[in-house]
Amino acid sequence: MNGGPTMPGIINRIKQYASSPQGRRTIAQGRRAASDPRKRSQAKQLLGRLRGGRRQY
Repeated sequence: MNGGPTMPGIINRIKQYASSPQGRRTIAQGRRAASDPRKRSQAKQLLGRLRGGRRQY
C-alpha cells in the first residue's frame, strides 16, 4: 500500500482548513512566531528533543 485513496482526502482537508478563517489565523500566528528569534530558538530546541538530540540544560 503506497498512500492509497486516503492521501488526497487528507490533502484536501488541509487545503480547506488553510483557506478557512481559523486556518488563516493559525497561519498568521505561525508566521509571527517564526519571525520572533526567541520563539524560533524555543522551537528549534523542542524539535531537537523530539528527534532525540543532545539535552541542553
